[in-house]
Amino acid sequence: MDPVTIAVIGLICMFVLILLHVPIGVTMAVVGVGGFAAIAGWAPAVKLLASEPAATMANLDLAVIPLFMLMGSLAATSGLAKDIFETAEALVGHRPGGLAATTIVASAGFGAVCGSSVATTATFGRVALPEMIARGYSKGSSAGAVAAGGTLGIIVPPSSIMVLYGVLTEVSVLKLFSAAILPALLSVLLYLTAIWIVAWRNPDAMPGSDKLPLRDRVRALGRSWGAIALAVIVLGGIYSGVFTVNEAAAVGVVFAFFFALGRGKLNRTTFLSVLSEASSATVMIYIIVFGAMIFSYFVSISGVSQEMIGAIENLGLPPLGVILLLVFIYLILGAFFDEVAAVVVTLPFVLPVILSLGYDPIWWGILNVALIGVGMLTPPIGINVMLLNAMRRDIPLSTIYKGVLAFFFADCVRILILVLFPQVTLWLPASM
Repeated sequence: MDPVTIAVIGLICMFVLILLHVPIGVTMAVVGVGGFAAIAGWAPAVKLLASEPAATMANLDLAVIPLFMLMGSLAATSGLAKDIFETAEALVGHRPGGLAATTIVASAGFGAVCGSSVATTATFGRVALPEMIARGYSKGSSAGAVAAGGTLGIIVPPSSIMVLYGVLTEVSVLKLFSAAILPALLSVLLYLTAIWIVAWRNPDAMPGSDKLPLRDRVRALGRSWGAIALAVIVLGGIYSGVFTVNEAAAVGVVFAFFFALGRGKLNRTTFLSVLSEASSATVMIYIIVFGAMIFSYFVSISGVSQEMIGAIENLGLPPLGVILLLVFIYLILGAFFDEVAAVVVTLPFVLPVILSLGYDPIWWGILNVALIGVGMLTPPIGINVMLLNAMRRDIPLSTIYKGVLAFFFADCVRILILVLFPQVTLWLPASM
């Protein structure tokens, strides 16, 4: 059978298995081994099944993922998210839309020590959502701010999905982190603009509150010293060259551990819970990486990537037209898959197309992450929206989607800027 036909059949089988709720990593490994065997024989396919997991486990770049997962779990346990939120609330919470703006800023800050969109959404669904509703915010606006803020968890460095992209594409993780800084700031700025517009048009949806005295605001700022110190140690150490990414993550884990211990937040039960949570997330990501590596070999040997490049060239679209088509596809994928699955499933097909068009893989990596974040807000299965609905059954899905709408438009503006002006992403890495 023709290798390209085998690849198409394999792709169909993969999506069928995904619909049957087979774990994405297992699905990619099964299809990859089966497809590779159909083309090259069972002996090399079985050898591939053994060699790729071994090579992945030996990859030092991936060691940063369990460290960041552990740091994020310790940070959540120690109450750093609550500190960040209370500080931002003291500074801007009295303004119309101030608590929603607080949620966005606090989510970005927590994203710098967490690296996960779902974890950021879940954390502020517990910390910020009840506070906003209690102070008169509409349920839709409150949930919309939390869901949108959660997407900042993957675009604000350090981000586990960026580490994964860097490993799979052999792109510098440090350059990816640098490239994400300006897009992350742009995301926060556009979200704050969306909040200001909503608060201006409908003050009852996002009312202001009493302004705290200056002394209380200064005290609130002091309470967030742990989160500020952790972010400065990790990010400052990375960008200054004092630490490698792995070393910075390890130092961050130690700091978060002693901070949680000093606050009395760690006991035997909570510590085991932290280890269990971090271990589960790490194992899930590693299994996905195993499957992605095996699946990539299958796609490569089948030649389907070259066929796709040829088909796209025959369409006669300009490079920008191809990028806009991919943007549309990723918005749909993000609505159905979590951020890791959406990237690793498509990467073997899409990256060769991006490179053939002459685009920078660093630019595409950041745009890819941003697109997946937008997809996590869009129906029918926006992951962040579904998570909030599961946490708060009293808030209907339709209400959350209405609350997310203003942030979705802000995201569309952000994606358009990143597509039309690649230097927003590439300027910092180029200047390093």
